[in-house]
Amino acid sequence: MVLALDLGQSGARLRWSGGEYESKRAKRADETVLTAVREIFEEVAKHTSKEIREETVAMSLTAINGTAPDPKPYGELAQEFFGAKNVVIADDGLAGYVGALRADDGVVISIGSGVVAVAGRRGVFAHSDGLGHIFGDLGGGYWLGKQGLERALATRQGRESDSILLKFMEDEVAQFDKLPSNVGAEAQSLCITSARMVLEAADRSIASALLIRDRGAEHLAKSIAAAWTLTGGLRNEGLSVSLLGGVARNRGYEESIRRHVVALLPHARLVANKGDHLDGATAITTMMPQDKLPLLRWWREA
Repeated sequence: MVLALDLGQSGARLRWSGGEYESKRAKRADETVLTAVREIFEEVAKHTSKEIREETVAMSLTAINGTAPDPKPYGELAQEFFGAKNVVIADDGLAGYVGALRADDGVVISIGSGVVAVAGRRGVFAHSDGLGHIFGDLGGGYWLGKQGLERALATRQGRESDSILLKFMEDEVAQFDKLPSNVGAEAQSLCITSARMVLEAADRSIASALLIRDRGAEHLAKSIAAAWTLTGGLRNEGLSVSLLGGVARNRGYEESIRRHVVALLPHARLVANKGDHLDGATAITTMMPQDKLPLLRWWREA
């Protein structure tokens, strides 16, 4: 059987033959992915009364920027905790693609705290964005929240004039005032959690929030189109597009993304997800039994 891990920037989920576990422990900006995985495995071990033993472990990982790292340390870690003999390391974008579309040609964009788009076409895969919140992740939760907070705080200082948005985000501004550092991990987390309020403000037709939402949708559509064309896909070709992640559940954002995607890829169609990252990580173990560089690498016990 398979133990699957989905590690994100706002939490982690695990599933195995005997159960599931959800953790608030996320990949932090100031640590390695391996450190985060180890601490999550330690947390699971403490919270499960029965020892977990699985022959295969599949990991969907954020923050690896489209390039699966050396799988040996991850393999040894999974062997230490679960007795694993086979371990696959996959970029979370690829796991999302396999989970949502299985073998269909198209693009899956995962929109959580960050953003990663993965396209698949006739067995060729391509990756777009996933560059982290400093250089990319445009249109994701961090980006949305940061845009809204920036404008609200600038209004409070008199650099902008948006009293409606400032009033709407007063709780988030109050949380900002309590931050121990304006540039630390807590500030990053505040941006991520503020995304929901920005989208709610847009749902209530607050003009500045609508503009932020529309710019975010435009960024996401460009990432989708870029991933598709990198596989050799044509802009006038039919393809399926699937949206994954909590941010994508906002109906207004979904519709704005759809409009921008169709403007770039006229024959694209938004389709329902067949599954999520955990489903994809599990499916990868049978659908992709060999390395699929640079997005996926295997470790097997010698």
